[in-house]
Amino acid sequence: MSDTPNPPVAQTGSDEFGIAKLVYILYFIGFVTAITSIAGVIVAYLKRGESTPAAASHLTYLIRTFWISLLFAVVGAITTFLLIGFLILLATVVWALIRLIKGIMLAMDGKPVPDPETWLW
Repeated sequence: MSDTPNPPVAQTGSDEFGIAKLVYILYFIGFVTAITSIAGVIVAYLKRGESTPAAASHLTYLIRTFWISLLFAVVGAITTFLLIGFLILLATVVWALIRLIKGIMLAMDGKPVPDPETWLW
């Protein structure tokens, strides 16, 4: 045994996409309780700067998903009296689900979002 301290060991198997996966889960739960989506976007903003570029692409994608969804949810809510609002709200839910499913599948595979700035999927 030597008296020299052991150097710190890098964590093996650490999940660089762990925070992004957490935010995806919070967003999915947000379809039932909106407060978790708000918590998710706060976490995404707080952790984006500390993340690897691949994980940051997911957090940017999630932040944009939140704000674009909120925009269209407000437009849909305002126009519900014209009945078109219900279609806008339905389209917003479908759009958000597609983005979230696509994003979490990429995170589970350990891949970054190819174009996190897109409005589409």
